[in-house]
Amino acid sequence: MKIIADTGKCVGAGQCVLTEPALFDQDEDDGTIIVLNEAPEGELVDKAREAVLVCPGQVLSLEE
Repeated sequence: MKIIADTGKCVGAGQCVLTEPALFDQDEDDGTIIVLNEAPEGELVDKAREAVLVCPGQVLSLEE
């Protein structure tokens, strides 16, 4: 699995970071998403799926 983020559409809400700070962070300048681990494994796969669902900007997707 691979996490794909469209940073151009990111609204900087931070829901991804709240879901799993081991996978996501935010740019200090504009708050846009930074993917820390593009290929999660184990429990982090479920957290990545949850982040996709809660993202208000719908900028996250997963490639299986």
